[in-house]
Amino acid sequence: MSDHKTFDPFEAFHKMSLLWEKQINDFIYLWTNNNEFVKVSNMGTELHSRYLEQLKKNQEMMASVLNLPTKSDITNVANLTIQAEEKIEALEEQLWELQDSVKSQSKDLESVVEISKEVIKLSKQLKTELTKTKKEVADTKSLHAELQEMKFELLKLNQFKEEFVTLKQFMEKTAEPELTGTGSSK
Repeated sequence: MSDHKTFDPFEAFHKMSLLWEKQINDFIYLWTNNNEFVKVSNMGTELHSRYLEQLKKNQEMMASVLNLPTKSDITNVANLTIQAEEKIEALEEQLWELQDSVKSQSKDLESVVEISKEVIKLSKQLKTELTKTKKEVADTKSLHAELQEMKFELLKLNQFKEEFVTLKQFMEKTAEPELTGTGSSK
């Protein structure tokens, strides 16, 4: 009983498919090895390709008359859509770069505004200081004028003092002979 095998349909089908494959391959080899068959098949292929081309042209003409899209129209639309998406992505990137540059420029402008506020504050302080300095210069000029006047007055007083000293000396000289002359007559 152990010598007896059970029927396996898969194994039988496998053997039969291998046999068919070998026979079909041999048959195809015989045909393709024949020059006349190759020429006929080549002519058939050319006729078929011409027929397909003519059919394609007729379909495109009918589609244009009926205002229907053809395969090439859909391909063109798909290509245009892809190109449009790529351009939109490029524009988005440019917009992001512009936003970044605007942000950095706004920060720069803020710093410039802060600096200009400081400059304005300093210029106001300088203006105030300039006004004070002008007032002090005017006061200094008036003090200088007063000092010049006092100097002139002191000069006059010095001259008067010298005249007074000279007059005193003169009076003492003139008073001495009189004092000596009046005392000798007594």
